[in-house]
Parts: sequence; structure tokens; C-alpha cells
Amino acid sequence: MALKKFKPTTPGQRFKLISAFDDITASTPEKSLVAPAKNSGGRNSSGKMTIRNVGGGHKQKYRIIDFKRDKEGIPAVVKTIEYDPNRTARIALVFYADGEKRYIVAPNGLKVGQEVSAGKGIAPNVGNALYLSEIPFGTIIHNVELRPGQGAKMARSAGSYAQLMSRDGKYAILKMPSGETRMILQACKATIGMVSNVDHNLEKSGKAGRSRWLGRRPRVRGVVMNPVDHPMGGGEGRATGGHPRSRNGIPAKGFKTRSKKNASDKYIIERRKK
Repeated sequence: MALKKFKPTTPGQRFKLISAFDDITASTPEKSLVAPAKNSGGRNSSGKMTIRNVGGGHKQKYRIIDFKRDKEGIPAVVKTIEYDPNRTARIALVFYADGEKRYIVAPNGLKVGQEVSAGKGIAPNVGNALYLSEIPFGTIIHNVELRPGQGAKMARSAGSYAQLMSRDGKYAILKMPSGETRMILQACKATIGMVSNVDHNLEKSGKAGRSRWLGRRPRVRGVVMNPVDHPMGGGEGRATGGHPRSRNGIPAKGFKTRSKKNASDKYIIERRKK
């Protein structure tokens, strides 16, 4: 995954650093796996703006991704690696032996022509989906299910991965991308490898317009607002605004917002690092 730097012919090009897209092999998506994606633009049913900093953006179509990997025992061949506007990772179009086509989140290193499969008793190769009970210790995984058969919920964004540390009873112990160590049922599935597009976090848009293409409107800082609009607003000149907090008054630093009665607490062995 290479990054592309531009000559500073314009101010917007000077710091622009984007993906070279050299890993992509097809420019148009598979028609049968595309669905319309409606964009609210931050407006409610009566057209009133109810969400700030949202609106505009390029028209997009949703690619239907197979997060469940429930076609077990049927091998599939990777036909294309494609760009997906709805996620940071690349996606791969796979053709199953029975003729079905599906999109999967492409792991790093997946190549066109490679064979992938899912289920029990298969090799822990990149792109294969296995049950946590069959994955070797220390293996890098992604697209981890939280409940059996639910479909992948964790470690899905570009460059992210979890690691299988050990097993205890009916649970597998995983180190998550956040640094949290937690227990997940061994009956859950995960895909071998790291998610593709690993250099995504190094990208720089270069200009405000690229954010507008993604549907992000300008965000006004709280300290430059008036006291009626934000707890950090007001004051003479460039006042810092006191303790950092949200528009609703919730402290932004060091304040724990997680419920103490959260049912998933018993599955978390070690909290994420601050």
C-alpha cells in the first residue's frame, strides 16, 4: 500500500498525501452486490438540520459485504480487489465454487487468484475465516464476531487487527486493537490476517474540500462560541474557556462515561491503555 505525494502546484496539493490505489484491480463494482445508500445530510423528516457538521458529500452506493462468512466448506477464488467508499479498508470480490459472488473485507496481502474458504478444519491462511477454537495462539486476526453467527463486529477498519492470546474454558482471550484484553466465545468466527490499506492513518487530505466530498461540514470550536452556545464560549479576547468539555457540559478529559453496570464488564480482563 503506497502513498502518493504531490508537487505543490497549488496550496491544496502541498501537504496532500493519499493512497496510490495501486492495489485496486477493478474500477466498477459488481452490480448484483450494490445497493442504494440514502444520505440524510444531517436533516430529519421535516428537513430541519438536527445533526451538526454533516451534509453534502459525493453520491455513493453501498457494497453488500459478507461479514458472516457462513458459506462453509465451499472454496472461493478472489477475482478483484476494489475500493469501497463506505469503509477505510479495501474489499475483495470472491467467486464461490457453486457460482455465488460475494464481497469480503480484503486482508493485507490478499491477491487476485488466491483461494479463500471458511469453516472447520481449514488451514489458518490469510483470508480464511475460522472459529476461534481452531486458530493457533498468537495469530493476527480481524473481522471478529462478538456473538456466534452475528457477523464480524470488531477489527474491521483499515490496518486494524486483534491477536489470539490464549483460551480459557469456552472462551478465547483476545488482545483488541485498542489494547483491551477481553474474552470472546470460541464459537465465534474471525478471519486470518490484518485488514488492508494499512497506510490509511498516514493520509492527509490537503484541503477542506476533500472533507466536504466525504460529507463533513465545517466544525466550529467551542472556545470561539458565545456562552449561550457552549460551556467553553465567551470571555475577552482569546480565552481558553476553562475545563475542556462537550457542548452538553460533559468533561472531555479523564471523565469516565461508561456505565458501571455494563454487562460486558465481566468479559474484559484488562482495560484499554489511555
